[in-house]
Amino acid sequence: MAIFLAKRLTMMLLTMIAASFLVFAVCEFTPGSVARKSLGPFATQEQVDLLTRKLKADDPLLVRYGRWAGVLLGVIPDPLQDPDTGLNFKDSRGAQYFGNFGYSTLNKLPVNDVIWDRLGNTAILGGLAFLLIVPLSIVFGIFSGLKEGGVLDRVLSIVSITFTSIPEFASGVFLVTLFVILWPVLPGTSPLDTGSGWSIPSQLVLPVAVLVIYDFGYVARMIRVSMIGVMEKPYIRTAVLKGMTTRQVVLGHALRNAMIAPFTVLLLQINFLISGVVVTELVFAYPGFGRLLLDASLFGDIATIEAATLITVAIAVVTQFIGDIGYMLLDPRIRLR
Repeated sequence: MAIFLAKRLTMMLLTMIAASFLVFAVCEFTPGSVARKSLGPFATQEQVDLLTRKLKADDPLLVRYGRWAGVLLGVIPDPLQDPDTGLNFKDSRGAQYFGNFGYSTLNKLPVNDVIWDRLGNTAILGGLAFLLIVPLSIVFGIFSGLKEGGVLDRVLSIVSITFTSIPEFASGVFLVTLFVILWPVLPGTSPLDTGSGWSIPSQLVLPVAVLVIYDFGYVARMIRVSMIGVMEKPYIRTAVLKGMTTRQVVLGHALRNAMIAPFTVLLLQINFLISGVVVTELVFAYPGFGRLLLDASLFGDIATIEAATLITVAIAVVTQFIGDIGYMLLDPRIRLR
């Protein structure tokens, strides 16, 4: 167990180092000087020249990456906060601390002052959607798998495939037309501001509904296929011949084994619900993480792009680690390998 966890943690660390280098290299090789990208399009040429010397932007890529990683890990102070640069970039946490993502040229604030609030908003949105997607997809998948080829299976399959094939922007427009224009019982936007007269929970209804409609059908199809495969196993037939009820067979023998393969699919939905909901947040003007990343990309806010990408990779790595532990709990044979 300890060796298994040590190997996985080592792989997580190596993955994060490789991902951080790729993110840094890609941002460095985009058009424009490093200093110009750090300061934004409205900085003067004198400020750009001064920061170029301060950042030592002519050094080799690996040296610059080491310096950038040192600022991120809090080993060296952030050169952008040096008073000699005249930029007046200030961070209440200081110039040297762990997790220093730099300064957002779009929001004129340290990245840490912006990104965590946006990530929290998206976590609320994604968490609510996930709480609905998991039970709904499990129920749909189990009933479809148990009634393979029957009327119920066909109806549930049509519903799942239809919902999955509808793009988020299309279902968003449809729901807004239905519940905002024709039957005005919900707000059309979700700025998380009660000044418009709508409560926060009411503003979350439509964005959550869009995510659930788009996502649960795909997961339900994965569970259906897995359930059909498990129900054909010899030990299931043995359980049926021993006189066990369908409920006992499903809950006692089939469900746990049927969830091994879809477990990864469910965890992948966490990545999607954190970093892949840009369209939904844009349609409903939701102040979330995906919309922040989109705005930063359009503006050329390199520090925010790097921070958001690293956080997204970290979430993916952590969910993969949780998936490995989940596999081990669901299938004890994995511990022996």
